[in-house]
Amino acid sequence: MYLIAVYDVNEKRVNKVLKVCRKYLNWIQNSVFEGEITKAKFERLKSEIAKIIDEKEDSVVFYILRDTKYTAREILGQDKGMLGNIL
Repeated sequence: MYLIAVYDVNEKRVNKVLKVCRKYLNWIQNSVFEGEITKAKFERLKSEIAKIIDEKEDSVVFYILRDTKYTAREILGQDKGMLGNIL
């Protein structure tokens, strides 16, 4: 499955959430990640984030796409994620 994760968390916890997301997804821009992920890894991602955030104060949204063939990505301005030439 293809996943887009967007979060808005207290600055005390933002670096911890960032590190967890980087383990599973590609960084796109501030507080936004995307990428292919298995169901098992998605469950681990959610579990790790749930241990970090304060549900009364923080928010994490996951957009789950079964297939990317019906999606398009258009960027205005700088492409901060730049997944290009990674060796």
